[in-house]
Amino acid sequence: MSKEDQFKSSVGVIGAGIQGICISLNLVKKGFKVTIIDKEDPGKKSASYGNAGHFSPYASVPINRPDILADVPAMLLNSNGPLALKWNYVPKMIPWFLKFIKSCSTKNMMHTAKYMHQILDLALPAYDELFKEIDVSGLVESKGILYFWNNKNLKSRELEIKIRNELGVKQQLLTPHEIHDLEPNIKKIYHGGAFYSNAKHAKNPKKILLKLFDLFIKKGGKFAKENVQSISFTPENKPTIQTDSMSYNFDKVVIACGAFSKKFTDQADEKIPLDTERGYHVHFKGYDHLLSRPVIFLNKGFGITPMEQGLRVVGTVEFGGLKNPPSKKRILNLVNNAKYLLPELKEHQDEWLGFRPTLPDFLPVLGASKNHKNLFYSFGHHHLGWTLGAISGKIISGIIAGENTNLDLSAYKSQRFG
Repeated sequence: MSKEDQFKSSVGVIGAGIQGICISLNLVKKGFKVTIIDKEDPGKKSASYGNAGHFSPYASVPINRPDILADVPAMLLNSNGPLALKWNYVPKMIPWFLKFIKSCSTKNMMHTAKYMHQILDLALPAYDELFKEIDVSGLVESKGILYFWNNKNLKSRELEIKIRNELGVKQQLLTPHEIHDLEPNIKKIYHGGAFYSNAKHAKNPKKILLKLFDLFIKKGGKFAKENVQSISFTPENKPTIQTDSMSYNFDKVVIACGAFSKKFTDQADEKIPLDTERGYHVHFKGYDHLLSRPVIFLNKGFGITPMEQGLRVVGTVEFGGLKNPPSKKRILNLVNNAKYLLPELKEHQDEWLGFRPTLPDFLPVLGASKNHKNLFYSFGHHHLGWTLGAISGKIISGIIAGENTNLDLSAYKSQRFG
């Protein structure tokens, strides 16, 4: 595609989260005319606002693992465990769970790990490129991320360590003494841990998102605060986006609205089994002195990140769709877990629920639609949407611009779901 053609080419991007903004920014820099459409202002209470803030290049070990299957019933029955299910959502989840169970083989696990590693390995360099153009001083810290565990489920820990070693992921195994040296205020409930020294974390994900969005606007991008109702196609296969009040015609459209993407892929007659893991957070303000870096207690499935808003406690996986109200029990679970780990903590604030877009094989969908050559997808990044924002933006903008890549993108295609 010539530069002149690119400049004339218009792209609509549905979704103003980290995926949509990074894609749009990359496209504008390539000369496309880009409009982001979202019913909310960028960063407002979305997953891109409320996430753990981790830049996690090591996180290639997926959840679709043979060892997980045996643990799921016990996790669901334990009201204080890391996994929960809204029982009124069970009928809708059954098809997703059946596909998930099918994907929990050693072969499928290693396939996911390999292709997550491929893009995770490029995640931080892709952000470094974008961060050259905005001021993130004080907003990104390079202190690594600390995982720890007790002696329960040690086989799962050993599997994760083995897979990361096979993929060449940089990791340092820690003794209890070394964990204490890194984070002396954590209650000594751990028997082992791992330190990922090249990981980083955001002190305020929303501020970073808004800086990237402002750069997009400065470079000529447009934003429409509209609720998208439908996407349709002309006889020439050009996409039309219909909102509550307007109709927009584009040469190409990208669906990048996370857990809300399924509505539009269904309209494009593509049955992609996207569902949502509901995640929660709370803040403890005034306790910044207790932690130097993000920590994750694997047995309980939660983590704590030091942020501008205080210590952000994040975690739990709840299957319950987009419409169920927040669960007070899950919030209480997070609060109690945090106080168990850091007994000094008192009152919490800012109870938040967000939606992680998740596919049964735990790989994202990146690339063109099966049915429409001018429709593109970037969603399904589960717990790694924040980490993979910049590299997804680079990949999708490259595909739309018709650029060659040395990446094998076949594993991310929507066609894998038939």
